[in-house]
Amino acid sequence: MSLSENAESRIRRSGKVYLVGSGVGSVDYLTVKGQRLLSQAEVVIYDALVDNALLEIVPVACLKIDVGKRGGKPSTPQADINRILVEYCQRGKQVVRLKSGDPFIFGRSSSEIQALREANCGFEVVPGISSALAAPLLTDIPLTDPVLSRCFAVFSAHEPELLDWQSLAHLDTLVILMGAAHLPEIIDRLIQQGRSPQTPIAIIRWAGHPEQQVWTGTLEAIVQQTARQTLSPCVIVIGEVVRLRPFLRSSPLLEDNAADSNE
Repeated sequence: MSLSENAESRIRRSGKVYLVGSGVGSVDYLTVKGQRLLSQAEVVIYDALVDNALLEIVPVACLKIDVGKRGGKPSTPQADINRILVEYCQRGKQVVRLKSGDPFIFGRSSSEIQALREANCGFEVVPGISSALAAPLLTDIPLTDPVLSRCFAVFSAHEPELLDWQSLAHLDTLVILMGAAHLPEIIDRLIQQGRSPQTPIAIIRWAGHPEQQVWTGTLEAIVQQTARQTLSPCVIVIGEVVRLRPFLRSSPLLEDNAADSNE
C-alpha cells in the first residue's frame, strides 16, 4: 500500500466532512471533485434546492438526509444540522454536506465549521458555482462591461432593513439573492436613494433548470408585471447590463426550454 493510500485509509477510519457546493441548476454544473466525493459518500446531508439528480450519484448504501433550508419552508434547525454532521463524522463516516451554489456564499457554513472544529472533526470545503454568477450568465446578462458596468455587488435581501441602500443604489450592477419576497421594498428603497425608475431589471427563476424563467423590465414596472407570478427561488439583476441580453444571447434554442417574459 502506498503512502497516499495509507493516508486515505487513516482519513476514512477517523471520518471526514466535506462541505460541497452543488453549483447552480442541474447536475451538469457540479465540479468534478464534487462528483467524486458524492460517488464515495457514506452519508449525504443536503439542502432543498439541490438537484435530485445529484443524489443518484451516491452509492446505494449511502444514507441521505434532507435538511430543507429553503426560505418559507420547513427546515431542520441549524443546531441540529451541526449535531448530525459531528455525529456521523465521529462514527468514522465519509460525510458530504451538499449545499446549493457555493458553500461560502450565503451557505451558513461558518456555524457548521465551528461545530466541527470544536468536536475535532476533519473537514474540507469544496467550491461550487454560485447562482449569483451563473444565473446572469445562463440568461445572457454580463455582470461587467467596459462601458455599462465596471463593478457589481452581490447581496442577500433576506433582511433588507439591515442594508446600506444609499451605497447600493449608486453601484453599476446589483445581484440580489433571496429577494423575491421583498421585491417591492427593494425597488422602493433604490428609487428613494436616487436610482432611476427606468433602470433595467431581470428576475431569473430556477436558473440552470429546465423550468428556468426570466422576466425583464424596469424598476417602475416589474412589480406589476410579475404580480401573478411565483418568483422564488430567483436571482435578481439590476443595472444597464440587462439591456445587453438580446445582443449576447448565445442561442435561440436556449429559449425553447425557458419561459421568457418581457412586457
